[in-house]
Amino acid sequence: MASLKEVKGRIATVNNTRKITSAMKMVASAKLHKAQAAITRMLPYEQRISRLLANFLSGSEQIVSPFTVQRKVKRMALIVFSSNSSLCGGFNANVIKHTQQWLEKHAHLPQEDILLYPVGRKVWEALTKQGYQVQGDFQHMADKPTFAEAAALAQSLMEMYQKGEVDRVELLYNHFKSTSKQVLTNEVYLPIPLPDQEETSGETDYILEPSRAELLAMLLPKVLRLKLYTVLLDSNASEHAARTLAMQIATDNADDLLQELTLMYNKTRQQAITNELLDIVGGSMA
Repeated sequence: MASLKEVKGRIATVNNTRKITSAMKMVASAKLHKAQAAITRMLPYEQRISRLLANFLSGSEQIVSPFTVQRKVKRMALIVFSSNSSLCGGFNANVIKHTQQWLEKHAHLPQEDILLYPVGRKVWEALTKQGYQVQGDFQHMADKPTFAEAAALAQSLMEMYQKGEVDRVELLYNHFKSTSKQVLTNEVYLPIPLPDQEETSGETDYILEPSRAELLAMLLPKVLRLKLYTVLLDSNASEHAARTLAMQIATDNADDLLQELTLMYNKTRQQAITNELLDIVGGSMA
């Protein structure tokens, strides 16, 4: 059985750890509140404008846009979102694992024809350690998402797609469902997927001014910029939700361990007192 001093030292260590995890939970919870408010404001707008775009794209008129052109995929880009720091459960591990699976799935392409855009230090470190060349440093975007930076990255990708420098762009990120649930999502960013007629059946017909082509020329880049910014906010909210949950679990585990150690300490102390009494009684009878 451990000595009283050892058990007391372990109790103090667990207590200090519990204070840290509890404080980190409160910080993560406060950040989650802000991030959740941001994605809650942005997501309905992005979804509504995407539905509006889907209605236009599903119309009877032929759509001519460089962003809907389907080409044979010879060069791909992947924008993958992680966090800059750890202690957020399986948030980063899941992203890194699925990024590796994505790379294995597209291993038929030469490495120089796979362009990787890691948003977040954790996935950046994982990719560079494996010897992959990344297209830049986007770590700052993970902590403080801004529309200006997301729009600049979206513009760069749109220009590359228009010039034929890349044939397909995909996104890999955690979608925020709730504090306890984040869904890893892999979706096509470019070319813009054309909707099925069934998906938009029953939607309102629009009277367009100016023409459909002019409207789409303005709407498509806007939707693509908004999409990337929304995904950035989505990933950020998921990170703080995952960290809040992870720190809550760590705090609960510390509480359970403290109960066990306190019980052990009391038993050890009681045993020590009993042994001392037995020694006194034994000495007096000698």
